[in-house]
Amino acid sequence: MTPGKIVCVGRNYAAHATELGNAVPERPMLFFKPPSAVIGPGEPIMLPAASQHVEFEAEIGVVVGRRLRRASLAEAEAAIGGFACVNDVTARDLQKLDGQWGRAKGFDTFCPVGVPILPGVDWQSLEIVSRLNGEERQRAIASDMVFGIPDLLAYISGVMTLEPGDLVATGTPAGTGRLADGDLIEVEIPGVGVLANPVLQEAE
Repeated sequence: MTPGKIVCVGRNYAAHATELGNAVPERPMLFFKPPSAVIGPGEPIMLPAASQHVEFEAEIGVVVGRRLRRASLAEAEAAIGGFACVNDVTARDLQKLDGQWGRAKGFDTFCPVGVPILPGVDWQSLEIVSRLNGEERQRAIASDMVFGIPDLLAYISGVMTLEPGDLVATGTPAGTGRLADGDLIEVEIPGVGVLANPVLQEAE
């Protein structure tokens, strides 16, 4: 099922902020990806002709399980409906060029999402891993996040109502890299699953 909205968090791992030359934010940095960007496992990420530099960003996705509005931390944690592998594909050159991220993050196919599993694991123990053509590129544990998952859900719910089925992408760790035609990018959350997507160049 396509989420009603996809709320993403930028620079939520200090090392990733540093590798891009950015400061760690004082509060969660929020942006959106359109539901039309969602694809599933095995579907191709299409590199748009408008960009010359597209990167993968492996993330822990949180599926909202119940309606949240101005939630406490306890309410936010209780509302976790599941976890899913997410790839926040980004046109890095357009992100820098535009200053805001709607175009860079919003192309069709730029939000691969794995099959979610129900909660039942400690979110702090979750790992996020990416592999490009079989080579590990990213690995981090959720407890390394600047803002933990309950904090993120509570914060977002103070801005906008989160509805069941909404997806929150919680940020990517250091190690993001460039995608090229013919690549295979995998995002894994051990115990949750592996999301694998081929990469194809869009015809001009």
